[in-house]
Amino acid sequence: MKSLYESQLTSLPLINKGKVRDLYDVDDKHLLIVTTDRISAFDVVLPTPIPGKGRVLTDTAIFWMKKAIDILPNQLADDINIADILTPDELEQLQGRGMIVKKLKPLPVEAIVRGYLVGSGWKEYKKNQTVCGISLPEGLQKAEKLPEPLFTPSTKAEIGDHDENISYDEVVKLIGAEKAKKVKDYSLALYKMASEFAAERGIIIADTKFEFGEDENGVIHLIDEALTPDSSRFWPAKTYQVGKNPDSFDKQYIRDYLESLDWDKTAPGPELPEEVVDMTLLKYQEAQSRLMENS
Repeated sequence: MKSLYESQLTSLPLINKGKVRDLYDVDDKHLLIVTTDRISAFDVVLPTPIPGKGRVLTDTAIFWMKKAIDILPNQLADDINIADILTPDELEQLQGRGMIVKKLKPLPVEAIVRGYLVGSGWKEYKKNQTVCGISLPEGLQKAEKLPEPLFTPSTKAEIGDHDENISYDEVVKLIGAEKAKKVKDYSLALYKMASEFAAERGIIIADTKFEFGEDENGVIHLIDEALTPDSSRFWPAKTYQVGKNPDSFDKQYIRDYLESLDWDKTAPGPELPEEVVDMTLLKYQEAQSRLMENS
């Protein structure tokens, strides 16, 4: 499959370009999300694409959204077909990287759920015995399962800026008490459903992030991406050990590579060598295969 670093559609107007996704206007009620093969790390979009990654993310997100329909509605639109709005050449360009969604108002919060002590959470715990300001028992080890999953929201940063952790009280100030409770409850319910499902397929979901939007009636929907290797830490259960840096089926592999470089984590990011690109794609495909096989 050819890589798609940047979509070039002329049938629809481009209205936004995110770190990974290009957003096009379809009509008054619909948008087209194109998930490109761009990859970001430390909030910087890297110059090297991962060929086929966009299709993996699109398929995986659609899979989870349909699976979570008993928990809450989602952004997927079923009243319009992508083949009816794009030319054959444009469909060939996307190669399964596009999905048509409802126009919803995004909530200005990234809803992160942490089930294991790792990454920035582990660094904070070692200093303060907290994760995002939440006190935890003493004596926990790196990569250990937390006593219960934590809801640790953050702001949604613009490209080039870094997301910032915020407290639950700050979420209440941003979107109101009722919506804040719904976002927290939905996030924890989604994590519980997904982590139990993944565990049956040999995958630990260490943490993940969700995004939500609301329709004109204030009904909250699951939007953007959900439970993909871009937005989650997926660990193979077979090799997982408490106290050790786990293997992963996500972009932690790229983060680890970048940490080995003399790079200050500001744009522009470094090019990725071919072997890092190939291994990253294999990890993403392995996660998709395990999760979606026979489902």
